[in-house]
Amino acid sequence: MPTFGRSFLTHWWLDPAITYLNHGTVGATPRVVLETQQAWQRRIEAQPAAFLFRELMRVTADEPGAPRLLLRQAADAVAEFVGARGDDLVFVDNASTGINAVLRSIALQPGDEIVVLDQAYGAVIKAAEFVARGAGARVVIVATPFPVQGDPTDACVDAVERALTPRTRLAILDHISSHTALTLPVAAMTARCKARGVPVLIDGAHAPGAIALDISSLGADWYVGNLHKWAFAPRACGFLWVAPAHRVAIHPPTISWGLDVGLAQEFDWTGTRDPSAMLSAPAGIAFMRDVLGLAAMRTWNHDLVWRMAHELSARWGQPFTTPESMVGCMASVALPARIDALGESAAPALKDWLFLERRIEAQVLAIDGHVCVRLAAQVYNDESDYERLADSVDEWPA
Repeated sequence: MPTFGRSFLTHWWLDPAITYLNHGTVGATPRVVLETQQAWQRRIEAQPAAFLFRELMRVTADEPGAPRLLLRQAADAVAEFVGARGDDLVFVDNASTGINAVLRSIALQPGDEIVVLDQAYGAVIKAAEFVARGAGARVVIVATPFPVQGDPTDACVDAVERALTPRTRLAILDHISSHTALTLPVAAMTARCKARGVPVLIDGAHAPGAIALDISSLGADWYVGNLHKWAFAPRACGFLWVAPAHRVAIHPPTISWGLDVGLAQEFDWTGTRDPSAMLSAPAGIAFMRDVLGLAAMRTWNHDLVWRMAHELSARWGQPFTTPESMVGCMASVALPARIDALGESAAPALKDWLFLERRIEAQVLAIDGHVCVRLAAQVYNDESDYERLADSVDEWPA
């Protein structure tokens, strides 16, 4: 396995003066992928109208034997990477856009319910509340275990099932939680929902690239993921996967010329935009496979964050009980008791101090009233980055 670490910063434009421990928030695009994007942009600008309307996509119905246009070719490459078919996958700007598309395509009645986990991303909960409010429905938030003690599968699955009622119209399940960083048992939770006749949307914002992904095996009705986080695509680039049974009913939040023609036609063109990030998504996948090595990258990231989570927790006198099976390339660790005692307001204060005074970019957040730091590991990180973080936390003069 290659020895990764700070020497690999040369593959990125990241400022080497910054200790960057926050890859999971908005990602960081490798130089070679940005060069691919710039090549696409130059090609577009050479003949914008011809490129967008003749080469990129089509808003008319597919004709038998018609060639796959460029956006569909990129979708095919991404679909192969995540265990899906290209015809069932469309590009969206980000996971939130895909989730909004699903939410706004479900017919809700007064009294209906949308189930979400308490570990759901805040913007997802807000989107569900907005859609529910307009229909007179409600959002049911399911409590799931964190910190984790032992195998959480049964606890998570049982908690979700207890929340389901005859009025449940949708369950939104996190694959990797943004705040807690836990890799959750989505296949088991999905199976329990489907057994009760409840359709499932999986929020996989942090999954593509971070962990091996086989969407078709999860049993979900919809799956959303970001490609600009752990899959190295330029921003903004995500995808929405739709099970064949739902392809007719779903529509993008922005309706345009492809309405009711087909899934690809509706989502591939929602008005004029720069498609270069989406066209460059296969280059991000190629960077993982050909430059880093998928297995080597994931092993390095997992092993590094797993070790550092234990070392920092021990240093700060905080237990870290998360099972290794629930750790991908991020882990949320409780901060020292003196910081935790300051309350939730300490999270943004410490985050800003780390960046402004120590030049460390790290995600500090409050989880269930406790102040934690979410450790993220990418191949350009090594142990010295986390040691610098730990030293700085201990020096915080709050």
